[in-house]
Amino acid sequence: MFWAAVLLIAALGAVVLQVLGPPAGPPVQAPAQEAHSPPPPASPAPAHAADDRIPAPDPALLEPSKAFPPAMLPHVAADGRMARLFYARPFDRTDKRPRIALIVAGLGMSDADSRAALDALPGPVSLAFSPYAGNPDPLLDLARARGHETLVSIPMEPQGYPLNDAGSRSLLTGVEPAQNRVNLEWALSRIQGYVGATGAFEGMRGERFADQGSLLAPVLQELGRRGLLYVDARPGRTGPPLTGAPNRSVDIVVDDPPARAEIEGKLAALERLAREKGSAIGLAGPLRPVTVERIAAWTKSLEEKGIALAPVSALVEGPSK
Repeated sequence: MFWAAVLLIAALGAVVLQVLGPPAGPPVQAPAQEAHSPPPPASPAPAHAADDRIPAPDPALLEPSKAFPPAMLPHVAADGRMARLFYARPFDRTDKRPRIALIVAGLGMSDADSRAALDALPGPVSLAFSPYAGNPDPLLDLARARGHETLVSIPMEPQGYPLNDAGSRSLLTGVEPAQNRVNLEWALSRIQGYVGATGAFEGMRGERFADQGSLLAPVLQELGRRGLLYVDARPGRTGPPLTGAPNRSVDIVVDDPPARAEIEGKLAALERLAREKGSAIGLAGPLRPVTVERIAAWTKSLEEKGIALAPVSALVEGPSK
């Protein structure tokens, strides 16, 4: 009887526990959430971002064109800033390696060819835009985003004129100086945000005009007054130094003639010259697929050869008086 009573009590207790459930423990507290401080405000972007983008045109470096409103012209800002410095691609000037700068001219005349060049060429390659380009702004925006310095081509009377004709806005030896001043202002007002100008235009190099020192001097003075540099498209130019704006002549035209083997030979010659002199400037243009393809492939080999690919502003000494 005694053990029967014990078993009955145990069974009743099991039933009660099944109905009521286990005893409640201490209340469970939700884990405390970590306090997160708000992120610090972003600091202003530097004039040149770490990815070497070129700044957009700064209104402080522009003034209205009197002859071609509402177009704008470069000028020195009130605080002394100049386009040739502000729009220059950063370059380590303490780099002791031989330096090569390369200018590819003819941007803007064909949208497809220009975009193909922008896709293929590395940022240190400098680009010269034609003043006759119909819609250059999207291409200029893309060039700046990819770190390319830009120049504007100034059409000048070439050898073989008038058979070789640089267009209706050319600077010519046989017109009044006032007309050349107007045409120069037109060319400089066609794009914005560039470091300087060059006489390279669609395979022509403005030799007949540039050979007349009395005609070229006012052009360089105007460029210098506006804070720009100048790259003379006559390879290996000799004679007294040009004054008025920081300037330098190209050393080798790499696509004359525009054949693959010739281009590769000229690029190799550019390397040798850079090693001998410490620096060299090459010129190419107008845009041709074979030229762009050969230059793009060649630039990939320079690092292992111990040669620095530099923007053209890094090789133009200045200021000139």
